[in-house]
Amino acid sequence: MRCYLRPQNIQAISFDLDDTLYDNLPHILNAEAELATFLLQTYPLSQAWQTHDWRRLKLQLLQQNRELAHDTSAARLATLRQGLIQLGYSAVEAERGAEQGLACFYFHRSHFQVSDEVLLLLKRLSQHFRLIGITNGNVDAERIGLGDTFEFVLHPGNGVHMKPAKDMFELACSRLNISPQHLLHVGDSMNADVRGARLAGCQSVWLNPSFGRVDSLPIAALLPHLEINALDALIKVLAIDAN
Repeated sequence: MRCYLRPQNIQAISFDLDDTLYDNLPHILNAEAELATFLLQTYPLSQAWQTHDWRRLKLQLLQQNRELAHDTSAARLATLRQGLIQLGYSAVEAERGAEQGLACFYFHRSHFQVSDEVLLLLKRLSQHFRLIGITNGNVDAERIGLGDTFEFVLHPGNGVHMKPAKDMFELACSRLNISPQHLLHVGDSMNADVRGARLAGCQSVWLNPSFGRVDSLPIAALLPHLEINALDALIKVLAIDAN
């Protein structure tokens, strides 16, 4: 654990989800594979495209509509719809396929449970602080077991921009009815989580290494208040009774 700035007067803690509370990569890879299988079985013309074709189309759409970059579900829906049209399906077929494809991906993307160890840690923290989630992703927090732990979980989209934008931090503080300096945000990303929280006036904890395996402090980065190498270190650094 490293302390760069002493945290104080914490009233609530927000957590990033992907790669902070669990290893997200296996679930994304599985969801991508299930989506590919669905497309091949239901829309066989899609066999003409490989992963890089879909990725190229998505980048094109993001360049045309910058707001899509702040809504992962909307971006995937738009990519599936436009891709199916380019593959030869009608607009009606493409719309139906895009919605079905997104539902397939979304189901498998959230088809897991947060570990008992993490849930126990969050339960202990909830006895001392209000807890919420702030994520750039679209995981279903209820399905993965966080519904009884967090007061609410914020996602980008519908005009709300992704971290490191201030939007979700400001929205969180408004809903919690606290000042930004009283919110401590915990996450694995120096840019999205630490920089985002600091720019919004919140306190921050950098989980390093996380599942993303980042292990060096970027040059000229906004410093987190704390750097920890495991989530359970929060119990000690926040001076919570081990019992």
